[in-house]
Amino acid sequence: MNFSTSPEQDELVGTARRFGQEHLAPFYKQREREGAFDRATLRRMGELGFFGVELPEAYGGLGLDSVTAGLVLETLCAADYNIGQLMVTVSLAGTILATHGQPHVVEPWLKGILAGETIPAIALTEPGGGSDAANLVVRAQRAGDTYVLDGEKTSTSFATQAGVAVVWARTGPPGSGARGISAFLVPLDLPGVTTSEFEDLGGRSAGRGTLHLDGVTVPADHLLGAENQGFVQVMQGFDYSRALIGLQCLAVARQSLEETWASAAERRSFGKPLTAHQGVSFPLAEAETHVHACRLLCLNTLWLKDQGLPHTAEAAMCKWWGPKLAFEVVQNCLLINGHGAYTAEMPYEQRLRDVLGLQIGDGTAQIMKLVIARSKVGRDAVT
Repeated sequence: MNFSTSPEQDELVGTARRFGQEHLAPFYKQREREGAFDRATLRRMGELGFFGVELPEAYGGLGLDSVTAGLVLETLCAADYNIGQLMVTVSLAGTILATHGQPHVVEPWLKGILAGETIPAIALTEPGGGSDAANLVVRAQRAGDTYVLDGEKTSTSFATQAGVAVVWARTGPPGSGARGISAFLVPLDLPGVTTSEFEDLGGRSAGRGTLHLDGVTVPADHLLGAENQGFVQVMQGFDYSRALIGLQCLAVARQSLEETWASAAERRSFGKPLTAHQGVSFPLAEAETHVHACRLLCLNTLWLKDQGLPHTAEAAMCKWWGPKLAFEVVQNCLLINGHGAYTAEMPYEQRLRDVLGLQIGDGTAQIMKLVIARSKVGRDAVT
């Protein structure tokens, strides 16, 4: 096994680190207050190649491997966790579009997304579905050379900021389950599309909300892949995004740990640095161990993807452990930093609220553990 990084990876990660320190970290709280990303920053990220690191160069990506994409995302998320939410969405939506879309349809959208000009959305979850992602009721009815979509999507990140969405809808008969679902490219300025935004506990610059589709008509060539095969597409994509989400959350934990080690070494209690007290240093040491181990799991999962090897179970491990571990680490860092960290003057309270959301979104821990169990003993043995 080779755990080293190439000079090219180091250079790209270094550029990302400098950008994060200069352009993301100082405005972390401001973006939360504004409840949106500023487009100038996104365009600059596009110019630097931070969106779609792994996507084809023909669409504006860098055409690099998934491990490199994860390293860049991890670095930027240390400065602003929420920018990672957008990067994961770009990678997931971009991969689906590039793999399953008709080039003449998806090319202008992909180029805009990777340039930071257009924000994409993933519209899968519905009010009555939640974790039962195959139980969709939003309909897409074929009408000549078009499809007409009706229904509501919820828990959609960037609902009011996005210019385009990948929307999953039922094209098969009622009761067809996962085998009756198709995916569509839906521009969000079409007649019949309305959006609203939630007032969430965290992740506010990502703007989670709803999409209402009332007789929205899209050309038939906006179908992504084969009809009734959309569920398979999204499940394969999630194997990638779940590993990225693990790194997204761990970056926040790592940044919080580095700050807390430094502050605890400077502060004194009973005539000693706080780190001289095992009640302080031992929990931080344990957190270092867990974060390092989980990070290696995430990078290994991305490596498996790059090798074309199965990684569904490993991706599920990343998804349930990464967000949970990050929340616990940030909470402990807040406590060690004391009363000052309980205020909004320090970043821990916002980080804590932000990372909590991904213990719910993109698959709960219970679903991830079910995926892992199925990989060990088969579907029939756990249903």
